[in-house]
Amino acid sequence: MDSRSNGPQRSDAQRNRERILEVALAELSRDVDVPLSLIAKKAGVGQGTFYRNFPNREALVLEVYRHEVQLLTDAAAELLKTRAPDQALREWMDQLARFAVAKVGLSDAMRQIVGTADGPAQPGYALVVEAVEALLAANHEAGTVRPGVTVDDFILAIAGIWQIDSRGDWQAQSARLLDLVMDGLRAGAPGRG
Repeated sequence: MDSRSNGPQRSDAQRNRERILEVALAELSRDVDVPLSLIAKKAGVGQGTFYRNFPNREALVLEVYRHEVQLLTDAAAELLKTRAPDQALREWMDQLARFAVAKVGLSDAMRQIVGTADGPAQPGYALVVEAVEALLAANHEAGTVRPGVTVDDFILAIAGIWQIDSRGDWQAQSARLLDLVMDGLRAGAPGRG
């Protein structure tokens, strides 16, 4: 049975896979050509375990990216369950900034695999759009963002996070930028009195 696609994995196998993904994200972000054997070693798994999960570099890079997208998009629904819509949106924007920093590190690897780093061509872009749609819909319904803000408006407004230098104080810089974006989204919102 192929543990990558058929049914749940044993808990130790799942932990191994998650460790590999975590290490791979960090290592591929530093060096697109990092040896796969180094990733396996740092993840504390043998070569057989590594290649059983990821038969080649392409499979690993795509899965790291897919995993990061899934974590990001799942977070939108979770935040909407536990926060007011505008708080959920703002917290999700911080997670999007962290994703952008990770994506910058993966961009060379992704470019080698999919041939482009452009939004709609990226695997997972549709899932991110769905998450933004859900967050904006909840905010429109609550009256916490200005009427008529579209997904395209939002994506253009936050596009600056992909320009932030991940080697600097990216967290403070992204927080300032995203606070400005959030203030702009709230301006003219019907629920803001």
